[in-house]
Amino acid sequence: METVSAKKRVVVTGMGVIASLGHNVNDFWANIVAGKCGIDLVTLFDAKDYSCRIGAEVRGWDATQHMDPKEVRRNDRYTHFGFCAAKQAVADAKLDMTSEDADRVGVIIGSGIGGMLTIETQHKVLMERGPRKVSPFMIPALISNMCTGLVAIELGARGPNFGVVSACATATHAIGESLRMIRDGDADVMVCGGSEAAITPLSYAGFCSMKAMSTNNDNPQKSSRPYDLNRDGFIMGEGSGVLVIESLEHAQARGARIYCELSGYAASCDAYHITSPDPEGKGLSLAMRRAINDSGLQPENIDYINAHGTSTPYNDKFETLAIKKVFGDHARKVLISSTKSMTGHLLGAAGAIEAIISVKTIETGSVPPTINYETPDPECDLDYTPNVVRSADIKAVLSDNLGFGGQNAALVFRKL
Repeated sequence: METVSAKKRVVVTGMGVIASLGHNVNDFWANIVAGKCGIDLVTLFDAKDYSCRIGAEVRGWDATQHMDPKEVRRNDRYTHFGFCAAKQAVADAKLDMTSEDADRVGVIIGSGIGGMLTIETQHKVLMERGPRKVSPFMIPALISNMCTGLVAIELGARGPNFGVVSACATATHAIGESLRMIRDGDADVMVCGGSEAAITPLSYAGFCSMKAMSTNNDNPQKSSRPYDLNRDGFIMGEGSGVLVIESLEHAQARGARIYCELSGYAASCDAYHITSPDPEGKGLSLAMRRAINDSGLQPENIDYINAHGTSTPYNDKFETLAIKKVFGDHARKVLISSTKSMTGHLLGAAGAIEAIISVKTIETGSVPPTINYETPDPECDLDYTPNVVRSADIKAVLSDNLGFGGQNAALVFRKL
């Protein structure tokens, strides 16, 4: 078995974000540490008949300012977000493809749902105008790997390229599998993350029917309240997060600015229930423990956890239990926060923007708060960094996500 010391080291050199709290990393991060909330009434469709009428929409953003208007028309909103976040990340990394071996640059940008808006709009065309009027671009627009393909075409990147779909663990898996691609020698550079645009009528109808979403419509900015006793469901967000990761030697050879090291990854399954997490936290604790081990660290070396923290009754309770299982006494010392209290839940893109938050926490020493934490839950009794940003020397961060189907994934970032 390969030892930890023999593994190729992988670093983060670029990041891009499009979300409700900002259309670039700097604006996004400034709003995160300020404890601002990106949740408000839904405007993308008429939600008056829905039990949940609020969401974290990307507002004031025009995809045609960042990509070819023809490509905008041909592709779904989730692809717009991912494509533009990837362009930001590549620019941030100062990655010059004319100087790269294109065969060794890959792209994995996942989406939990894919082109939901395309499906709904084209179904309406079919019902109202007949099959001959359905767009010839419908199929490529809706499939979940299209963002990955389009980014690769833009870059001319011929390395590993595929989609990842694992519900709300999607982006974490995409980043982790990209890490493995570099470690295994299949690529020098990977552009990776997630993108989602599922604030649509049918998507909301489905989630509302499951009673998974908050109904605190009268107070949108207080609606996402992870770990709070009065939490009543998640709030959907949309957008994308993309990272550029590369081998340490490749980054050093080209003189890249390095944010931190991506040192650990693991995946697991609850094998318990299609939508509910394991009440004993078995699968999630397994992923956390293996990711920490993969990084060469011990649980007590982790300074901060960017938790999944969906603001649903079961997730927050069982995730807290999983943290206690993995960290033991250190669980009461490690700083934890759920930034979904501010961003909403970006489903398949959640892990990517939370990975970027994890990187920025290491870079700046600012630990984001869990806002709206007002009434402690006796079953959620750890330090969730309530309401106000905290300064700390953060050397190592664990970021975890879990999704329907029982999928779990965790990443570890550490100072180089």
